[in-house]
Amino acid sequence: MRIGILGTGTIASAVVRGMEGDGHEITVSERGAAHAAALARDCACVTIAPNQAVLERSEVVILGLVAETAAQLLPDLGFRPDQRVISLMAGATLAQVAQWVAPARAEAVMLPYPAIATGGSPILACGETALIETLFGARNRIYALGAESELTDWLAAQAVLSPVALLVQETAGWLAARSRDPAAGEAFLRHLVGVSLQAGPVADLLAALDTEGGYNQRLRRHMEAAGMVPDLLAGLDRLAGRS
Repeated sequence: MRIGILGTGTIASAVVRGMEGDGHEITVSERGAAHAAALARDCACVTIAPNQAVLERSEVVILGLVAETAAQLLPDLGFRPDQRVISLMAGATLAQVAQWVAPARAEAVMLPYPAIATGGSPILACGETALIETLFGARNRIYALGAESELTDWLAAQAVLSPVALLVQETAGWLAARSRDPAAGEAFLRHLVGVSLQAGPVADLLAALDTEGGYNQRLRRHMEAAGMVPDLLAGLDRLAGRS
């Protein structure tokens, strides 16, 4: 396909790298000059152009802008009726995007993660997701939401990644002070947490780690007594706008 990318930040750049080698002709905008230059240098399928030229060369347009910038920039550009648009913007509804890119067709909102660059990433999506499946489904898992209204809750839930990463970092630091090989300690913890969560349902993992008097049970109970679960749920409610 002929694909245009407006906005080349970290996530949009990862999206481009995730399509490299698939036979697409990809044109990226000059916005985010350093990212655009790196993509053109590293990916033979990528060229750089001004925003309007990106549109003129593309049948599929992926929006990697922030919503505030998109609202100002997109209405002044000339989209075509035959163009299909995918938005990477969490801060704009599909209806808003449709207004900004008319007469092009705003098909879906897609929220990927940096791992899309190499594959194996989860991708949140809502709207008409067939095009997203075509472009990214072979190497990533698409979580298609039934309604756009679900997106706020899923975005709140995915924020658990940061506190989980903080727990691993702090534990690795605690271990580093007691280990001859600090780097190996963090690598061990990342490996342990990653493969354990991938193995199956979390309820099964918790049951397997609930050996009476065992290290895992004792630390979990200590953290539960300190208010970890109520604090987590309160934070999620706040992110989702329910408190």
